[in-house]
Amino acid sequence: MAWEEWEHLKREAADRRSTGMQLNQLPADGGGGGAQPGGDLMVNQQDLAAIGDKAFDLWDALGNHGRDAWSSSQSAASDLKGQGFSLGGGLDHVQERWERQLTTLLDACAHISNHLEFTKRIHRGDEHYIAGQLSSIATLDEGFSEEAGR
Repeated sequence: MAWEEWEHLKREAADRRSTGMQLNQLPADGGGGGAQPGGDLMVNQQDLAAIGDKAFDLWDALGNHGRDAWSSSQSAASDLKGQGFSLGGGLDHVQERWERQLTTLLDACAHISNHLEFTKRIHRGDEHYIAGQLSSIATLDEGFSEEAGR
């Protein structure tokens, strides 16, 4: 590719980019392709419980076994460094990086599990509230039926 061609392509790209900013969002008319009236998000207790349980299981397994190689890795890194091998420092770096990532993953699993437990409780409360509201409406409807005045 010639330098002039490269400059031309850069100018074209800059011209296209300067035409405006585009945000990724739904149109203002509420479109979105096949969304159902009232939304299309469905949540049930079994799904939330299964995801929360899996997150807890992963947290538990990582907590129990994620540091199994720590002692032997630290020992090997120390021995290698003591013998003058730069591989010892590399192994030590890998072990430290593993520990940071393991801690981050443990925190994420705990957050997911705890959040889904909270969400289950909230939705359970919402279901009771909605059921109560609907039964109240049904009672009111009965009072306005034609047979109620007889």
